[in-house]
Amino acid sequence: MTPSMTTMSFSFPQRFTALAMLCLAGMLSGCVTFDMKSLEKAADVMSWGSPDLVTAKKQSRSTLTSRLQIFSHNGPKASARTVQVLRQNALVTNYSKDYEQTLKELQGSINQEPTADKMLAFAELAFLAAKTSEAKFDEAKAVDMYGASVAHAYGYLFDPRFDQVRNPYDPQFRQVCQLYNESLEGALRIVDRQGKLKPGHRHLIKSCGQEIELEIKIKGNWDADDFARFEFVSDYQMQGLNNEHRTWGLGVPLIAIRKSHEEESPAEKYYPSGLAFPVTAFLRVSSDEVRQVAHVEGQVQRCVLELCDPLDETDVTVCGRQAPLQSNISTPLAYYLNNPLLKNNTFATWALLNADFAKEFSGVYMMEPYSPDKIPVVLVHGLWSSPVTWMQMYNDLRAMPELREKYQFWFYLYPSGQPFWISSQQMRTDLADLRQNVDPQRESATLDQMVLIGHSMGGLVSTMQTISSKEDFWHIISDHPFAELKASEEARKELSELLFFEPNESIRRVVTIGTPHRGSDFANTYTSWISRQVIELPGMLTRGGNQIVKDNPGFFRNTELLTVNTSIDSLSPKSPIFPVMLKAEHSPRVKYNNIIGRANTETSILGGVGSKIAGEGDGVVSLVSARLDDVEKEVIVPADHTTVHQHPRSILEVRRILLDHLDDMQAERPAAAWARQQPTGVPPGSPYRPASPASTHLPPSQNQPASFQPLILR
Repeated sequence: MTPSMTTMSFSFPQRFTALAMLCLAGMLSGCVTFDMKSLEKAADVMSWGSPDLVTAKKQSRSTLTSRLQIFSHNGPKASARTVQVLRQNALVTNYSKDYEQTLKELQGSINQEPTADKMLAFAELAFLAAKTSEAKFDEAKAVDMYGASVAHAYGYLFDPRFDQVRNPYDPQFRQVCQLYNESLEGALRIVDRQGKLKPGHRHLIKSCGQEIELEIKIKGNWDADDFARFEFVSDYQMQGLNNEHRTWGLGVPLIAIRKSHEEESPAEKYYPSGLAFPVTAFLRVSSDEVRQVAHVEGQVQRCVLELCDPLDETDVTVCGRQAPLQSNISTPLAYYLNNPLLKNNTFATWALLNADFAKEFSGVYMMEPYSPDKIPVVLVHGLWSSPVTWMQMYNDLRAMPELREKYQFWFYLYPSGQPFWISSQQMRTDLADLRQNVDPQRESATLDQMVLIGHSMGGLVSTMQTISSKEDFWHIISDHPFAELKASEEARKELSELLFFEPNESIRRVVTIGTPHRGSDFANTYTSWISRQVIELPGMLTRGGNQIVKDNPGFFRNTELLTVNTSIDSLSPKSPIFPVMLKAEHSPRVKYNNIIGRANTETSILGGVGSKIAGEGDGVVSLVSARLDDVEKEVIVPADHTTVHQHPRSILEVRRILLDHLDDMQAERPAAAWARQQPTGVPPGSPYRPASPASTHLPPSQNQPASFQPLILR
């Protein structure tokens, strides 16, 4: 399959427009053409006027460039402290006339008597020289000067000789960090434009009489061949996600665009095409002799540019000292989602209307490297939706170190127009195939601790992975033994897999959010009629079910599970499947949690309209239908159906649930086999409750659409 994931949270007008366009196309041509080329065209049209999730920044001025007057007609100018260093050491004070001579004399002074102030002065002057050279389109000189600035800033920060004078409370310390970061970014931009920013490559940089051999390495779980190209985070302004998660320290945050491979690893098929992921570039002097970083003339200094995964590594160790990495994990995600196929609702609409088309893309998707040592959390979307509806929650959960160290987040995509029990059967098969592909020997213990989180209809799909059918689902449609059914071998096999199943023993917990456990009154006669006019189920499914009924007259007492038309029909409160599901035998190994939405009928349009149709609840699912017995915990969140899984309280509740799940899994395993880090002073085995991480909260965009989505279950 060609992986692709779509749509965040969209208003009813956006969904209606997408649906209207496709239906109009069908009326004009006699049918709707369901192919990727048509989808891309529709997505481009849908993107007109819709807000971007990331936008290119205007030329920004950092505090460093402003302080040094980089863009001023009177600049650039060195700081007063740097000028004082030059003056005190009887060096050239008219530095801007001849940067090279000034730096040469300053380097000689450093060689004779190294001081932290001189290292800072050199880093700053080299940075100014690089900017001046770049303005003159002398990239070779600019990259040399950027390299010299980085090297001297590195020496200031890590040379043991300066340990006693280095003061993190001095503004100068932060300035050195900025010089390191911005000089490194300046050099990387030039190297990238030259097509040389490639993992595994080596480059020789000559600077101030010194040669620097640069090697580019990967640190993390991605491979060198996974990198197609890079973008710089500082070029983009994120606005599509509520929260921007970043850390401050050393390094250059990058957006890495993944290159697809030809099934090189078992997990390759599960990565979406064009995936973007966060990287932080950190330049390390490989020698332990940091003091040699910038003063041994004629000697080749070997450096390593480490491309670190900030989700896997938050700091680096240099000379026995830890330094935090600067990172941004949200902007790369928004960059990926900004694709018209992803940011609009076109794909979800297409997949709703034609299950045969959607089947090509259905299955499990991974947004991060597969790990046999992390517990999978599988997020399952609802009707008229797709995995990207989870991106707000995913963005927040993976920013929490206590979760990302133990969990890996997967997404399940399925044709949402078909009855949910068919999607459930397909998910059972897909999860079994995944396990066989990535862990055929079943050696990974964490894959047997899986958590499913389902929104709306996705909660029903998830729940059905953990129950035993026995004869109960077959008895919905017939009192005769299954063995007496007259059908082809293929039809019997398909029907058997649909109605007879056992719990997936790898699943240990299910979280349902806004799920209609007893159906929804939105699945009424009117909406069902509309859905039948536009939703096309797989040909084999519709023909097969009708043929079985035809070949077995008087055999069935209720044929709904065989002939029901759409997913909307399947969600009717009158459907006989709901009482059976509620009474079905669950795996004793599985725990359940339930999150319910309650919309404000005065402030929420969906809540106001929905309450008149479905009763009190989230506007689509009533409180009565959303409640579930025998759950570990059930909470009510003040949100409507389309946003309940994105509400901060829901995300915090999921965080609590996942931490509880870690405690449960830890209790089942020997302490030595579960190396779970505890805070200082907490006895081993005690529940771990770290503080919530800090994040930058962004106000909702003024351009974001309203959440009115009548006639929709997501």
